[in-house]
Amino acid sequence: MSESASDASHDDERSNSPGDAKPTGESEPDAKDTTKPGHAPTPEDQSGPNRRQALEHRLRDARTDRDAYLELGAIYRAESRPQNAAKILKQGHEVFPDDPTILWELEEAQLARSIQQLTEMQAIVAKTNSPLADKDIERSTADWANCRIKVCRARLKRDPSLEHFRLVLGEALYDLEQYEEAIAALEPLMPNETHSSAAALLTGRCHLILGRDVEAMRWLRMASLRRSVTSPPRIRVAALKMLIDLADRHGLTATLEHYQSTLQSIVDAAKEAQAPSPSASATPS
Repeated sequence: MSESASDASHDDERSNSPGDAKPTGESEPDAKDTTKPGHAPTPEDQSGPNRRQALEHRLRDARTDRDAYLELGAIYRAESRPQNAAKILKQGHEVFPDDPTILWELEEAQLARSIQQLTEMQAIVAKTNSPLADKDIERSTADWANCRIKVCRARLKRDPSLEHFRLVLGEALYDLEQYEEAIAALEPLMPNETHSSAAALLTGRCHLILGRDVEAMRWLRMASLRRSVTSPPRIRVAALKMLIDLADRHGLTATLEHYQSTLQSIVDAAKEAQAPSPSASATPS
């Protein structure tokens, strides 16, 4: 999705995918030993094809082995086979419908499969120049956004305290060009010091695309110029670039100079922070 200054660094401001946190109170399950009695496990038994095959056989005979579902799903994911992971974890979810960890890992596998399909389609489009391929990538991009929306809404319904998923939800709605819905999804994040800056930046983008320049400037200033909450430099830079574009477009000379000066100070501070200190660069005598 290409836009003007409003998309200048959108990819850099994206939050993590929906799968960055585990269910509250859940620890990683310990895998059961499904090798034969009396057989000393080898490294190949503990992972890889031998372990996978043992777990597959195990689940044919014992469909109520919760840990086997989780371990086999993890192996499929490690083998870049998220579709297989989703299939086996769906079976586990049917057996254990109230298990939060199995449901979480099922959603993770669904997300992984969706992004895998998008990546595969992007590789195909890079090799071809076909209108049909462009349609396929649009469909894959929409599927990825819809998958994130489904997972985020489900997780927020189960646990409203997982507020970072509201940001991912807003980004997915933005990708589907559902800007009003994105603004509504982001609104609960504004009192949150951790996520309010990124939410304000994305809200500003949405208003900018909807042609509400004044409202966009209000949210972009919140993302970049607030004193009560210090926004990450990358968010401040992205917001200031859009504010500079808006001020220039509307002939706000004094405001433009203020935004330019603030942006330059952030860039200079970043360069100074990255520069090696004299003591660190000095050659020992």
